[in-house]
Amino acid sequence: MPDLADPALDQLFRQARTQNAWADTPVPEATLHRLYDLLKWGPTSANCGPGRFVFVQSAQAKEKLAPHLSSSNRAKAMAAPVCVIVAYDLDFAEQLPKLFPHDLSARHWFSDPAVKLETAFRNSSLQGAYLIMAARSLGLDCGPMSGFDKAGVDEAFFSGTAWRSNFLVALGQGRPEGVYPRNPRLDFDEACQIL
Repeated sequence: MPDLADPALDQLFRQARTQNAWADTPVPEATLHRLYDLLKWGPTSANCGPGRFVFVQSAQAKEKLAPHLSSSNRAKAMAAPVCVIVAYDLDFAEQLPKLFPHDLSARHWFSDPAVKLETAFRNSSLQGAYLIMAARSLGLDCGPMSGFDKAGVDEAFFSGTAWRSNFLVALGQGRPEGVYPRNPRLDFDEACQIL
C-alpha cells in the first residue's frame, strides 16, 4: 500500500485541530451516511463492531442533549451542526452471526459481563476514533469531548436498550477563532519502545 501524500497526512493529522467554534454550515445527511460507510471498515475485535452513533442534529434532539453537557461543552456542542453520541451496544454479540459468520460460536465468547463491557467499550472507542478520521477525510472538523453526564445521556437517549454512551464528537466546519494554540506532544523516545 503506498504512503499517503503530505497534504492528506496534514488534513488527517498534522494540520487537523480540535474545534471549539462552528460555522453555521449544515452537514448534509448524505455526508453522515458517507462518514459511517468509511468508519465501519475500521478493525474491531472479531469484527464485533459494537459502536453505535447517534447524530444529534435537530433542534429537538439538541434540547434533549443540552442538559446533560458540562457547562464548558454545552455552548460549543449546541453550536455545532451535528453532535455525535458515540455509544456502544452491550448486546453486540447478537450481531456476530452476521459479522463473524465463519465461526458461529463467536457470539458466546462475550457472555461474561465484564468481558462484554470491556470489549464493547474498547472497540467503540476505536470506532469513535475511526469516525474522527473519516470525518476529517471528508473535510469536516471535529470537536471530541467527554464532559457530559453519561447516566443522563443514557437515560435520555437509550432508556430500555443495551446501548450506552462513550463520548461525544461535534462535527461541522470550524471557525478559526475556535482553535486554541497547539499543545506539545511527547517525542518518540518518551512514548515508545522498540524491543
